[in-house]
Amino acid sequence: MKTHRDPIFEECAGVVHHDLLAAQQFVIRLDAPECARHALPGNFVHLQCDPKRAMRRPFSIMRSDPATGCIDILYKTVGQGSADLALRKPGDTLQCLGPIGNTFTLYDRTTHPLLLGGGVGIPPMIFLAETLRVNTRLHPLVIMGSEIPFPFPTRPSKILVPDIPEDVIAAMPLLDDWGIASRLTSLKGYPGCYSGYVHELAENWFVNLVQQVQQGVQVFACGPNRMLEAVAGFCRRHALPCQVCLEEYMACAVGGCAGCVVPYMEDNRVVAMKRVCVEGPVFDAANIF
Repeated sequence: MKTHRDPIFEECAGVVHHDLLAAQQFVIRLDAPECARHALPGNFVHLQCDPKRAMRRPFSIMRSDPATGCIDILYKTVGQGSADLALRKPGDTLQCLGPIGNTFTLYDRTTHPLLLGGGVGIPPMIFLAETLRVNTRLHPLVIMGSEIPFPFPTRPSKILVPDIPEDVIAAMPLLDDWGIASRLTSLKGYPGCYSGYVHELAENWFVNLVQQVQQGVQVFACGPNRMLEAVAGFCRRHALPCQVCLEEYMACAVGGCAGCVVPYMEDNRVVAMKRVCVEGPVFDAANIF
């Protein structure tokens, strides 16, 4: 596992591409060679959104390509910082600190990783899926949910997923092209999507698996806290290992300000306060929820 003690690099990152997607969502590609070379799923960057704005913002890494030295970040404009970032154009440069934080850990007995992403929690799941695709013994399933249009065009999946309702066929094309099964959920009635929440479809899928397959399931999740709490409950009911990647506001991103602390639990009681930026952002779900 990569920890906060591993190198963190300060780079002057050039904007390579910056694409506007549906519902004020963007994908920005940055030329950040050191970050791209060392990034692992779960890591994030602390990014300058505007040269005139001192305070940076944390963003999860969605993809990292060491060959080109580029990283991709998916974000939605929700405040002044992200609104400033939306104005950046190819050729602009931004100070980028990263990769920061720890990463997901795949257990030896895992054969069926279950990746759950909601809204802003989608990018780490894409990064993790891309990493898992090279391991031929694994059979990952990615379930993503959104109550705004998805930040990618959807299409019927070419990959059959037993124990998923037949009419739930909407998928992310990139994952389909990688040979990784994906399904989408929403309460907005989008075509082919499961009408419900990510954790509901995940549990419906899990309970219909044969016991031998159930024993190889490990859950990874990122999204709003209410979603993660529901996912943790599903995993607790079925004694499933679950790691969650937390999204928190932070000022310094290197552990100095302690502005991103969360209660850390053992035996159903809080035993410490953990900094998401350096002790996280990935935690065992049982220690947080």
